[in-house]
Amino acid sequence: MPTRYGQFCPVAKASEVLGERWTILIIREFLSGATRYRDLQRGLAQMSPTLLTKRLGQLTACGLIERRPASGRAHAEYHLTAAGRELRPVVDGLGKWGMRWARGEMRDEDLDVQALMLDVCRRLDRAALPARPAVIAFSFSRLAKFGRWWIVADPGRPAELCDYPPARTAHLQVQTDVRTMVEIWTGDAPLATAVREGRLRFEGEPAFTRTVASWLPLGRLAHVKRAAVQLRHR
Repeated sequence: MPTRYGQFCPVAKASEVLGERWTILIIREFLSGATRYRDLQRGLAQMSPTLLTKRLGQLTACGLIERRPASGRAHAEYHLTAAGRELRPVVDGLGKWGMRWARGEMRDEDLDVQALMLDVCRRLDRAALPARPAVIAFSFSRLAKFGRWWIVADPGRPAELCDYPPARTAHLQVQTDVRTMVEIWTGDAPLATAVREGRLRFEGEPAFTRTVASWLPLGRLAHVKRAAVQLRHR
């Protein structure tokens, strides 16, 4: 049963809708462009399919999302309603607050490579790529699972994230570890510094290696600086 606070306060009423575990992160994924169940699973890899299905049903029932047939696809898509879209400044505000006050030191269990690569694929600046179509391969050391990823950027289609090799040779190979890539993505480590220290390496066509900083932007909140004193995680 959803949490009930027994108060008329609008903060309490909003918390009754949004306070369930994973709910805000599901909304975050929709605001980032997810429409398909498998996209949600990649962005929320630590969430069980059973719980994801349950939460989608709850969000549909309360009117934050709607389920629509997808043209030419066997599976339906999910889309935010007007009420769901109006949560963007709320989620953005939470993200900025979290970047400033609640990051602390990243633990190994926080380094979700699937969420990282989905975000990288979404924010790839395709207009700045030196060639299109383009294939960019990522190799992460010391990962037992999901250590290899490919981004395929074809003209006229959304960039596609693959965890299996496409039937094309990659224009660029990016070799690093998850912690280094997350630190770059969050703005905690300059890309040039990671390259100089040997934690990030590129192999491939010179047109790609020379322009990485232009087509591989940082995370959306990387500009938010960490506060000197961080909140303690329980």
